Parts: sequence; structure tokens; C-alpha cells
Amino acid sequence: MVLDSFSLTLLPRASPDAGFSTAFTLPPARTNPVPALDAAVRGRDKGVAAQAADPQVKRELAAFRAAVATAKDPAALLANADARRVLLTANGLEDQVQYAALAAKALLPEPGAGSLAVRLTDTRWKAAAQSLDFANKGLTSLRTPAVLDRIADAYAEVRWRQGLDKTTPGLSNAIEFRTRVAGVVNATQVLGDKVLREVVTVALGIPKQIAFQPLEAQERAITSKLDLARLKDAKFVEQFARRYLVAAGQASATTAAAPVTGVVGLFV
Repeated sequence: MVLDSFSLTLLPRASPDAGFSTAFTLPPARTNPVPALDAAVRGRDKGVAAQAADPQVKRELAAFRAAVATAKDPAALLANADARRVLLTANGLEDQVQYAALAAKALLPEPGAGSLAVRLTDTRWKAAAQSLDFANKGLTSLRTPAVLDRIADAYAEVRWRQGLDKTTPGLSNAIEFRTRVAGVVNATQVLGDKVLREVVTVALGIPKQIAFQPLEAQERAITSKLDLARLKDAKFVEQFARRYLVAAGQASATTAAAPVTGVVGLFV
């Protein structure tokens, strides 16, 4: 059944769509996700500014600017761990910072049809490669004050959003989802984007094990429960982001409550 109506409430209630019960219980130690989302959206500018002023972030950005100024070429810049952290994080690839070889292979060649950035299912690499355009511009564009400032702002914002997740699991993804989902026209785009995939599958109750199924099966799992055209509706997107937050909070609470098993000696 395709989801064509989406009235969200945090109170238990009957729902005509099987598998879409809105009765969730969040752990008391966590921040209520819906007011947290509203507060984060309202306080975004102040929050990012405060994060940019953080001494650690300032040191990281200073090291990045110094690396950009002295690197002989993009390959040398990407080989610099501190510079790579800022550059990839600012381009939405914060979970890929440790993969230096992958970053070089994906970002240095021109992002044409046969390039690694285009062939990877993770579409963030293609977007970053096109934005940086190292193959054609080298470090010239990156060294302009406007671009450096834009990267610094983006880095501070990601660091700010990461901090939000400590009290409200999934809040960073929910904020990002609201700003990026408007361009989605098919399920392939959802599956190829780390944030969109996480938000949509968690909100719809689709298990992570679906990643082991063929792409067509993964797409059907999404489109059978969600009319993607509704993602053009700002009100629906807001409701969907809130549903995701509630589900993410429930999952976090369940994980935190689960007993830890294994060989204790491994950690001694």
C-alpha cells in the first residue's frame, strides 16, 4: 500500500496503514525529538556560529587553510589527514575521512561517465567531485577566500549537527533530510544517498538487511510504502522527518537497553 496520507502524532493511535503505528516510547534521558527538531531549525545560525568559534574547530580550520596554501597539488592535499577531514566533512562525507585512497581515486580524476565517483553507488562522491573539480581546476578554486569560507561554514555546520545527535539520535539526519529531499524523483536516488536512505528506511520500518537484496527489491520496498511524489510537499516532508526522529529514538533506546555479550577479555 502506498502511503498517501501521513498524520503524525506522538500519542498512540490507530492507523489505517499496517506497520505505521505512531506509538513510540522514548527513553526519559533523551530529548523529545519533535521540539528538538523545531529548536534546532530555529537556532541553526547561532548554533553554527558557536561551533565555528569553538577552539578545536578553529584549530582544525586553521590547519586546513594552511594545508591548502602549501599543498603542491590536490593529491598532496588529500594525503594530508587534517585537510582531508575538513574537506570531506564539509562535502557531506564525514564518515569516509579515513579512506585516503578512495578519496584520491574518486576526487582527483574528472567525474566523467567512467570515473569511480560516478560508478560508486554512494552519490555523495560524485557531488563532491563535481563541486571540487580538481581535475580541471586543481587547487585554484579552493584557494579563493569565498570557497575557503564556504567550506569552513559547511564544516562548522556538520560539527554542530553531530553534536545534536548526542541528545537527540538522528537529529542531524532529520535536518539534512529536510533540505535535500526535494530533488528526489525515484527510489534509486534515495538508496544512493546515505542520509536519505537512513531517514526513509528507518521511518518506513524497513530493516537494514534489505541492503543485501537486489536493487529492484530495495526500490520496491520503498515505493510500496511511500509515494515519492509526496516528498515535494513541504508539510509532508516535515511530518516524515519527525516520524524518522521518533523511530530513531526508539531504535537508540532499544540498542542502549540491550545486554552486552561477548568475550570480556578482548577489551581488557
